[in-house]
Amino acid sequence: MELPRELKPGLAGTAEIVVGTRDTAPHVGSGKVGVLATPVMVNLLEAAALQAVERYMPEGFQTVGTRLDVRHFAATPVGMKVRAEARLVAIEGRALTFHLRAADEREPIGEGVHERLIINVERFDARMQRKLGGS
Repeated sequence: MELPRELKPGLAGTAEIVVGTRDTAPHVGSGKVGVLATPVMVNLLEAAALQAVERYMPEGFQTVGTRLDVRHFAATPVGMKVRAEARLVAIEGRALTFHLRAADEREPIGEGVHERLIINVERFDARMQRKLGGS
């Protein structure tokens, strides 16, 4: 597979939510305090990375997350908007590396690094079917 020339470091994506009770740690099972859950922030960060590169994937190819190293260092209460940003910083073969940042309306709340791998969807699906079948 040849990568599209538009797929290059510097591409950026964003994703936003307004924190609702469904996004809190007690609701998703990751804690007892009613603030934005770390897994929800992580999902938002991955969505931003996907948004940065998805439109450049050739027909039949997709990206999957393979590594995530994130710090969640500030709490966000219900009702506040959170914005996640991902910037593509490196491409090595099929591996894409992103720098991630998340902030609420008041302050930065998280940051990290994320890797996604470009896959051939048909081959990936065939491997998953073999895995299900035990062969």
